[in-house]
Amino acid sequence: MVDLAGWVSRLDAVVGLIGSRFARSEPRARVGAYVRGLLAGLERKNGWTLAEHAGAVSPDGMQRLLRTADWDVDGVRDDVRDYVLDGLADFNTGTDASDPVAGVFIADDTGFIKKGRRSAGVQRQYTGTSGKIDNCQLGVFLAYATPRGHALVDRELYLPTSWTDDPDRCAAAGIPEETEFATKPELAVRMLGRVHDTGRLSGCWFTADEAFGQNPGLRDWLAEHRVPYVLATRNDDLLTCPDGHREQAKVLATLAGIDAHGKVDPTAWERRSLGYGAHGERVYDWTAIALDPTGLPQGWDHWLLVRQQVEPTADQMAAGKTMPERAYYRCAGPVGTPLRELIRVAGARWAIEECFQTAKNEAGLDHYQVRTFRAWYAHITLAMLAAGWLAVTRAHEHHRQDAEDRVEKGDPERAVTATTTATAKATATS
Repeated sequence: MVDLAGWVSRLDAVVGLIGSRFARSEPRARVGAYVRGLLAGLERKNGWTLAEHAGAVSPDGMQRLLRTADWDVDGVRDDVRDYVLDGLADFNTGTDASDPVAGVFIADDTGFIKKGRRSAGVQRQYTGTSGKIDNCQLGVFLAYATPRGHALVDRELYLPTSWTDDPDRCAAAGIPEETEFATKPELAVRMLGRVHDTGRLSGCWFTADEAFGQNPGLRDWLAEHRVPYVLATRNDDLLTCPDGHREQAKVLATLAGIDAHGKVDPTAWERRSLGYGAHGERVYDWTAIALDPTGLPQGWDHWLLVRQQVEPTADQMAAGKTMPERAYYRCAGPVGTPLRELIRVAGARWAIEECFQTAKNEAGLDHYQVRTFRAWYAHITLAMLAAGWLAVTRAHEHHRQDAEDRVEKGDPERAVTATTTATAKATATS
């Protein structure tokens, strides 16, 4: 049975966790109504609908909360991150990246389709949201994933040079005068740096698609801070082998499947599942090829991880493609890291897509109608809080149900309490 009263109580407690970030009682009270509205079954979740849901006669209060109210938006961001990290930490997770359930941080961007040209950062640019060049804002996000669940934990608005090179345009949108252009990988480093400063990055992995994986500055930062990674890369990426010669990723993958006699070596590949996706179970063949570890921390290795389709899809066959497709990942981590762990981290990258879907569909991440820089961050942060609460609550409920099932099966010693650190903190403040 769903404990609705308990859910509401925990939501109120989580909203209470951020109470100290508000200087005045009015916005402190209004933020609770705002978050509850984001989680309500409203078709659209903008200033008007959220105000109506809260019983207000106009959207002025909700708009003021985002635009000008005196509260620490970045402080709430930090509270959201800590709440999610505590709430999704697996009860069996160790503190070493070689642990089979070590947490994974994931970076990616998502688009917010907009009209006009006054919303901070908006311009015509490619976004995977629509799969084409569109008039949109792009947000770069950091997510956290464990076996218990996944949620967004940080965010940065990408500002193209068409904005950062135009001080008047920036001023009109409330963008701070000192703001400079930063690439998406640089924004990812900024967010990872904030996690590192709290000491919560230790023992975790990082993964991202090739837009991030191709960036040497990001890879260098990860190595410098001893954060192991699995980063997608292009098939023509030139990689250095242990003997010093360089080859493209696709060439190394081909050589890995050939034995000393020039014949296909099936033992070079390991078949593993990434679990179930929208189109069924995701089963691939995998192999890892040693690379030169120069520049990596002492005690680390460097690999090219290759993922290969078991067989071409029907659509690929119809298009005349008879060879299974491959994907490539540049990986670095502790010596002795097993192949299955690299595969697990590679598969975790898709969790951020589910985070975007949940945050947009269930927490109003993309429902805002604001133009200014500060208002964007304010809404996105509160939507992340709402989505994070959903993720932690689901993890809590699943763990509780698992515990009850173990009791029913006569294993009471394994039926541990399902209260997470974050939930305990929240309950203590309610």
